[in-house]
Amino acid sequence: MIVRVEGIVLRTIDYGEGNKILTVFSKEAGKLSIMARGAKKLKSRHSAIAQPFTYGEFICYKTGSMGTLNNGDIWNAYNRLKEDIHKTAYASYLMEMTDRMLGENERNAPLFDQLKAALDALDEDKDPQIVTNIYEMKMLRIAGYMPELDSCVSCGATDGAMSLSVSMGGTVCARCRTQDPGAIAISDGTLKLLRLFLHMDIRRLGKTEVKDATKKQLKLCIRQFLDAHVDVKWKSRNFIDQMDKYGI
Repeated sequence: MIVRVEGIVLRTIDYGEGNKILTVFSKEAGKLSIMARGAKKLKSRHSAIAQPFTYGEFICYKTGSMGTLNNGDIWNAYNRLKEDIHKTAYASYLMEMTDRMLGENERNAPLFDQLKAALDALDEDKDPQIVTNIYEMKMLRIAGYMPELDSCVSCGATDGAMSLSVSMGGTVCARCRTQDPGAIAISDGTLKLLRLFLHMDIRRLGKTEVKDATKKQLKLCIRQFLDAHVDVKWKSRNFIDQMDKYGI
């Protein structure tokens, strides 16, 4: 059966002397494994499309769990993004999250649109951490661990200072914070952005100016939720942390 999909290459693995196995997130059929024969060879007609982050049309012959690439049309190779180590690192993290948290053939067209928009945003020099934080919140929703941010998860209060409790699943008011001494104290600005990120369409993201202190809180809160509920050691996120640590 010939399958034609709009897709983004999440990951590639060398296979044999000249082949690559592509993990492609497609809009129509979810995540697919596709064999690109000869793609490791520079003169191969598949070598260009068999690169991470590549967005385009993939035409493959599929009889079982893995398809074989027949042809492809590159719509955006994100070459400018690939030339920037910081953008590449964040884009790799987006790819890794999508690959690790979505099952094979799990169709999710809205998430596909958001991943494409996130790559576009990185390519357009929008704040990589903010773009990534928005996408992380969307992945938390997909995983079923979306935090409750509109009111105190214990008593329902909506007024006053709020903290974020990972163990309790969302915000807690000052009175209920004693139930979780480890709850993270957050500013009103951080809470507003977390609420916004839950529903933000990355395609509508403009230029952002977020204070460093707020960005630090956003990173801490979202990571604690991800690490508590998603048991994955993120290789690409560790690389981002190393770059930040050493000022690369």
